[in-house]
Amino acid sequence: MVIDPAARTADGESVRIAKDVLCAGAGAKICLPDSPEEFARALSRRGRRRPVVIGDDRALLFAVGVLHKERELARVAVSVVPVGAADAVALSRTLGVPAGTVAAARTVLDGDARALDLLTDDSDGIVLGGLRIPYGDGAAAPGAYPAAGAPTAPTAPATSDGGGRRPWWRPAARTARAALSALAAQAAGRERHAVPGQRLRIEADGVLLADLDRPVRRVCVVPGARAGDDGAPDTTAPGAGDGLAEVVVDRPGSDRPLRARARAVTVSGPDFRYRADALVGGPVRTRTWTVQPGAWRLTLPRG
Repeated sequence: MVIDPAARTADGESVRIAKDVLCAGAGAKICLPDSPEEFARALSRRGRRRPVVIGDDRALLFAVGVLHKERELARVAVSVVPVGAADAVALSRTLGVPAGTVAAARTVLDGDARALDLLTDDSDGIVLGGLRIPYGDGAAAPGAYPAAGAPTAPTAPATSDGGGRRPWWRPAARTARAALSALAAQAAGRERHAVPGQRLRIEADGVLLADLDRPVRRVCVVPGARAGDDGAPDTTAPGAGDGLAEVVVDRPGSDRPLRARARAVTVSGPDFRYRADALVGGPVRTRTWTVQPGAWRLTLPRG
């Protein structure tokens, strides 16, 4: 059991409840890392124990990134008890993890490991829930988040936990679902007509969806599940888990976005940034994301 230090600072009571439920139901080794290196070392030395993360989406992404780098991701089921602000755990909830601390902890004990798709990119980065490319650099100020990678060490916030130690985890301001929904809401307002968009070339399995001669307002890619018009994943829609990603391209002046399903998506053009789950990557001039079917397993409620 690896407990994110930011979770201990943000909501110590939920952390205590999660520990009590888990320790009452199974033998557990508790790790309290104070640095990314300690976090990674705890995962590497887990032996035959199942990794359980108590923390927000950044903690989950870091754990999955470490296992991916060590090529252990396909061999072990990951469990998470989300602790943090609603926006900071939106990815976990979108993936199907219960919102309540007690329910999530009981899922760790009694749930089933379910195989899920993910995206890998040509820099060995991973995407669990979805990515989007906003127009301009409106996703986040440069340097506000570490570049997406596997694993990626979060930046340290300016505040301390009151005990002299600085939490090395910064809670995500927005995850994929929240960010995409916010972008859709903004696009529906006046800024939709004020912002010209980005000129990007987008290919899905070799099929050209957009070229540099016509700007796009946003691009959303969701592995496994179908996406709504706002780009947020809809895991209940038909076609979920078919080894393809849902690609949504929104152009200025168009009432309906262009949609496609593909195994590989390549985006190229002038320097652009992208949001992958809770992290912002780039700037890059080209990047290819490929669906990896059933590449990782997450413990989810039965049924």
